[in-house]
Amino acid sequence: MTATPRQTTNMIGLTRADYRGVPSTLCAGCGHDSVASQIVAAAFELSLSPERVIRMSGIGCSSKSAAYFLGRSHGFNSLHGRMPAVSTGAYVANHTLLPIAVSGDGDTGSIGLGGFKHLLRRNVPMVYIIENNGVYGLTKGQFSATADQGATLKYAGENQLPPVDLCAEALIAGCGFVARSFAGDAKQVRELIKAALTFRGTAVIDVISPCVTFNNDDTSTKSYGYGKAHEEPLHDLSFIPHYEEVSVEMDPGEVRDVRLHDGPVIRLRKLHADYDPTDRMAAITLLERARAEGEFITGLLYLDESRPTLADVLRLGPRPLAGLPPELLRPPREALDAINSEFM
Repeated sequence: MTATPRQTTNMIGLTRADYRGVPSTLCAGCGHDSVASQIVAAAFELSLSPERVIRMSGIGCSSKSAAYFLGRSHGFNSLHGRMPAVSTGAYVANHTLLPIAVSGDGDTGSIGLGGFKHLLRRNVPMVYIIENNGVYGLTKGQFSATADQGATLKYAGENQLPPVDLCAEALIAGCGFVARSFAGDAKQVRELIKAALTFRGTAVIDVISPCVTFNNDDTSTKSYGYGKAHEEPLHDLSFIPHYEEVSVEMDPGEVRDVRLHDGPVIRLRKLHADYDPTDRMAAITLLERARAEGEFITGLLYLDESRPTLADVLRLGPRPLAGLPPELLRPPREALDAINSEFM
């Protein structure tokens, strides 16, 4: 069984406190803190070994939040927009570690968009959480690439540019796990993170995470007020690990179990029409319709485990490159002499 909030220890003998990081220095009420707490809850309930995780981040308020969870894990805070490239390098060096990456809408949607797209193209096995608030909160609230067109901020004026939809970008790039959630919907965030942690490939979760200081007016689609009033979940989502008994609901058409590669199940109870999360074109159409109609759709948008991962493509063996001895990494003198002789 998975750990529950009532249990003091999980299957590997750790408490919830063992999964926490340092105290937050973010603004009181920041959505990023809610996301960090759900990462803690998901890891605890799945009995995930913190030492198996490497926390990755870039620059910004979102990247600060990586310090607030899994303090016993590895971690690396990279440069603005460079987290996807650094995460790829870290994974190739040691593919036995699981990267949990936290990024922002500026870090991912602006300077880091190219790296984000190539990470998805390579299908690096990792959980990629975007804490999306539509502003650069760390530098006093300028509009980011995901800000609503026509939005106004006290110090930034009116935004004249259309927003970048990072879930749509992920779908177009071929990402096999694409989800959107809302920091105010703790259960959905937690269940999506649990499912993402077991996905074999890049799992993207775009979490609308309100900035209470610069962008929390109810007219903003990145605010708590708008999210609570307009959120339309696609389904009630539960994650069932492979070591739990899987029982199927008897009412046909309402519940769908989607089994992942190693046995766990994502259980989807339909709340929004007839939506198939394995249909990529349906996901793209849904996002476009939601944009046109001003809907705030949340849940698992797309799931596809058919693509090979970067480890498959590179044929990485069971032993990580970081663990190989020098004699296996450094070619002998004879081999170097043979290579050099070709240039003479």
